[in-house]
Amino acid sequence: MTGPTTTRGRLLLATGLTTAAALFLAFVPLHRDWFDLGVYYGAVGQWLRDGHIYDFTTPGADGADYGFTYPPFAALCMLPMTLLSWPAAVSVSMLLNVAASAVILTWLIGPVVRRQGWNMWFAFTVAGALFSLLEPVRDTFSFGQVNLLLLVLVLLDARLLATGNGRFAGFGTGLAAAIKLTPAIFIVYLVVTRRWRATAVATATAIGATLLAAGAAPGASRVYWTEALWDTDRIGVLSYVSNQSWEGVLARLVAPVEPSGAIWAAGVVALLAVWAYRVRQAAAVGDEPAGYALTGIAACLVSPITWVHHLVWLIPALIVLAESGMRPNTPPQRRRTLLRVAAVVYVILCSSLVWLWRFDATGVTGFLGSNAYVWICLGLLLALPLREAAPGTAPAPAPAPRSASTGRPATG
Repeated sequence: MTGPTTTRGRLLLATGLTTAAALFLAFVPLHRDWFDLGVYYGAVGQWLRDGHIYDFTTPGADGADYGFTYPPFAALCMLPMTLLSWPAAVSVSMLLNVAASAVILTWLIGPVVRRQGWNMWFAFTVAGALFSLLEPVRDTFSFGQVNLLLLVLVLLDARLLATGNGRFAGFGTGLAAAIKLTPAIFIVYLVVTRRWRATAVATATAIGATLLAAGAAPGASRVYWTEALWDTDRIGVLSYVSNQSWEGVLARLVAPVEPSGAIWAAGVVALLAVWAYRVRQAAAVGDEPAGYALTGIAACLVSPITWVHHLVWLIPALIVLAESGMRPNTPPQRRRTLLRVAAVVYVILCSSLVWLWRFDATGVTGFLGSNAYVWICLGLLLALPLREAAPGTAPAPAPAPRSASTGRPATG
């Protein structure tokens, strides 16, 4: 890490960067006023009052009505909110996201810091300030969202597998999938990479949590799995610029007409085929972090709705990209290129760039700019660097190919 080499210099830089980040966040544009937390809070409260959680709606900034879109198990997990006042619920949400951020940085940045021999407190202070400026992170905090917590659950399994403790892996992924459907693609990742025990644990956990919710709330479970899950109108307008998925690209191209389901499905199949191929490449060289990073990218692309705050699933890929430019066995020119690309990706993900086309995404400029985060996802899916196999080391056998598909239900 280039930077100050003295304690005084590190302290000044860390303090300056932290102060600048705090000032920016204090006046951040497009603060979301804990909108999603308000949906959770209101929906769970109504559920206790009259037993109808999926009837709750509240109007959003895009003119659509938003309701509770997660499985009933998520509602069970959120029941303790009903014991809190609204200010207390906001405070708890902020504290949980701060804790999740600390865990994510420790797990993702810690190994890089140790390998590079950097000063620990300085590296984590700088990383924390930079992390807080990412738009998906800012939005997760200001919406009162749960994405960082779900990322922690999935990364727990990634950490267990990468450190040789795979016999305990799968529980976090299964729990995350029971709370929200998007992380279910990580169960498919376990299948593709032949982690049969972890697959069984994740699947059993997801099914068990879902059955628990069905037993505790049969009416809500019936409504969710037969009605609410399939109603994409419940979670907003597909063409809204915040929807940075493959479906969002199609929707903005043909708005106000509904995008073709056949074209969307064909694109999803193609994206998943590329993802499966690249995941097998990562498994062949034993690059678990890259495998999980690629899966997070694919989740963002194939989900019908990927709001900007869902893009926290790109954070592992951003770390893999930056760390690839620091590996000693990487040629100097390629190292410089990778670091520059990582810096550009980081800046764009901090920029709120797509919102310049919030009201008009027409034309070539609108097509390119309004889908900027989708292009980043595609670029990372195709070209995320993988760890080189050590000289004289035979690569691990590649797992057998597996076709993957996804349905069209909204994921919230």
